[in-house]
Amino acid sequence: MPDFKVVIIGGGSAGISVAARLARHLPASSIAVIEPSESHYYQPLWTLVGGGAATKEQSMRRESDLIPNGVDWIKDAAAEVLPSENTVVSKGGKRLTYEILVVAPGLKIDWEAIPGLSAALEHDPRVSSNYGYELAEKTFKAIQAFQGGTALFTHPSTPVKCAGAPQKIMYLAEEYWTKHGIREKTDVQGFFAPAVIFAVPEYAKALTEVVARKKIDMRFRRDLVEVRHETSEAVFQNLDSPDEVEVVKYDFLHATPKMFPPDFVANSPLAVTEGPTKGWLKVDKATLQNPDFPNIFSLGDVAALPTSKTGAAVRKQAIVVEKNVLCQLAGRETHPLYDGYTSCPLVTGYGKLIMAEFGYDNKLMPSFPLDPTKERWSMYMIKKHGLPVLYWNYMLKGRA
Repeated sequence: MPDFKVVIIGGGSAGISVAARLARHLPASSIAVIEPSESHYYQPLWTLVGGGAATKEQSMRRESDLIPNGVDWIKDAAAEVLPSENTVVSKGGKRLTYEILVVAPGLKIDWEAIPGLSAALEHDPRVSSNYGYELAEKTFKAIQAFQGGTALFTHPSTPVKCAGAPQKIMYLAEEYWTKHGIREKTDVQGFFAPAVIFAVPEYAKALTEVVARKKIDMRFRRDLVEVRHETSEAVFQNLDSPDEVEVVKYDFLHATPKMFPPDFVANSPLAVTEGPTKGWLKVDKATLQNPDFPNIFSLGDVAALPTSKTGAAVRKQAIVVEKNVLCQLAGRETHPLYDGYTSCPLVTGYGKLIMAEFGYDNKLMPSFPLDPTKERWSMYMIKKHGLPVLYWNYMLKGRA
């Protein structure tokens, strides 16, 4: 007999949501969550923390308070998956056997992948990133201290969680400097590795209008490859001409780090072996089931799905994984289908937001009977006040 009916790797939004849903159907102690962290973060709030519209403490809860009743918490990290043996090996050396495995460890933020970035984040008060709990607070301090000059905002060449986040803080900072009389002596520049500002054409058009209104200088196909904080220089590679680099002096830098699948996934038999999603966990995009090992499912940031890596995507994916795991345990064919739904609440200023909702093939999937490409105060209020309540009180409890 396996140790557990279901082992879930990861105690973030994906892992806890699935655990809460399955705990309603399965006996106590038949589910285990492998998660080393003591703290759990609602990371979408970090955009507002970086803009001074929320505190970092509002984004954190104790992990122990979120583990569903009847679910065993293995306070360790996964080190290896042995799918042919239905076994997970933890960093502490534990071997956990399972009937079903759900892989949801999130992704790895590699602060060292851009030479000089870690040192700049540590030593230069003008450099920050909203992709860290402490750093988001530092971002707003840097925005407040800025007195003009060149302000840079970057988006890397790797996949990132919430692809809109690198530009949201750019819009907030620009508006803050406008309100405080700094904007007229500021050159705001976006150096983005993607070829377009947003993948969905309808939202890209709306954001292009925002950029034009704010007079932001956008440089696409530019990847941050080095930060030299001693000389206030950021080095960018032209992705269309890889031998060409550009060195830009900065007075403020918000850097989005490069992100990768966790090593234990990338080096496992579960990973995609070639192409643009190499290393990410291979799943059927409709059932979220691994095609090579049908008792393994995956969701969230680690899954190689052709949709954005967001909490909204996780909310829909968790429902599909719940139903398909129960089908698998009952010996029935998996059937619920994930349509690629994701949402990126695009903050374009204080009190302004475009609620971008879409699915596979960039299909618009709005939840409200309104033009989804328009900036709205109501959508900003949902982002700031409604979505955190939905997250903590409903999504993580398996109710939404």
